[in-house]
Amino acid sequence: MSPTGRDRTPKRAGARVVAVVSVAALLAGCTSLFPQPTVTVTSTAAPSPSGTGTPTTTPDHTIPWRPNTTSVLETGLQVPWSVVPLPSGSALISERDSATILERLPQGGLRTVGTVPGVAAAGEGGLLGLAVPIQPATAFSWLYVYLTTDTDNRVIRMPLNGVSGRYSLGEAQNVITGIPKAGNHDGGRLAFGPDGMLYITTGDAGNGANAQNLSSLGGKILRITPDGDIPADNPFPGSPVWSYGHRNVQGLAWDSHGTMWASEFGANTWDELNIITPGDDYGWPVVEGIAHDSRFTDPVYQWRTDQASPSGIAIVGDTIFMAALRGERLWTIWSTDGHAPVTVAPFFAGTFGRLRAVVPSGSGLWMLTNNTDGRGTPRAGDDKLIAVTLVPTGGNK
Repeated sequence: MSPTGRDRTPKRAGARVVAVVSVAALLAGCTSLFPQPTVTVTSTAAPSPSGTGTPTTTPDHTIPWRPNTTSVLETGLQVPWSVVPLPSGSALISERDSATILERLPQGGLRTVGTVPGVAAAGEGGLLGLAVPIQPATAFSWLYVYLTTDTDNRVIRMPLNGVSGRYSLGEAQNVITGIPKAGNHDGGRLAFGPDGMLYITTGDAGNGANAQNLSSLGGKILRITPDGDIPADNPFPGSPVWSYGHRNVQGLAWDSHGTMWASEFGANTWDELNIITPGDDYGWPVVEGIAHDSRFTDPVYQWRTDQASPSGIAIVGDTIFMAALRGERLWTIWSTDGHAPVTVAPFFAGTFGRLRAVVPSGSGLWMLTNNTDGRGTPRAGDDKLIAVTLVPTGGNK
């Protein structure tokens, strides 16, 4: 985000970027051009939500999965940033400013799992993204956490001990450090890809030059192994950089075709939805939005900043759902077999306020509002965890 309110160097080949540290230590110290996609600007009319959050009109019938009814699951959250449903039926929620991780119990209700050490919350920084590797409910699991410290942004992991209703956090380990930090543009989304690798979105930390500098971890999407090693098939040997030229990516998801989608904050004109190809340059700060410049990869869709300011994204049945902060709506996006062009439709415009995160949950979605983050207008019960049902339409395959 801009100051007006819009939302270290990679190791050599084979090097490790993971190091075991104690809680006390954390508290103390504590990346070739491809053909451009075809772009369309088709958009359907916004449905008019009722007082219950249920759209009262039906958008384009070709939309594969349409958001339908909503229900509030939890209230009273303070600046929630990420929610991760677990195989056990519980879910973990991060609160940015308090550095607290909460457990949402299968039967409903919240309990505190623990406080993440070393978090220095300021501006857009603090306790941000969470991720857990995809695995059976009975398997040992690590909780991966993106956080801002006094000196940098970094990813740590902690053993997730116990069982549903009694989870606790073990000793923290650094996974990757040295990601530039600032009051704005701290990135923060974590996601495990279909390949089992950990993907990390980073912001330019208010310095656009970071995004074009392959020696900086800022303004990038990074890809590392769960242990913090650099995969041999990354596009830049010895570097965790997967793609670059980003301003502030905050959403990552994959469809059934293996296409990687990312939502990105623009500056003052265009927000973006991108298809990510390893090694590509997405243009920031030289260009913003669709530029038709052969040096850079264009977004497959762009929005005016007052309609989006995108954060998390989720994919269900190859339909993409994108949470919008300033736009205060859920954008529903669908493509053809994992490629551009795409068509979009907004839902719940203004109904819940700012939306920070959206994730698949069962056959529907969960959303996190973000009205207590200093930029929104808190409503009764904010912030909330909200369930959304999805219904198939004539366009569903």
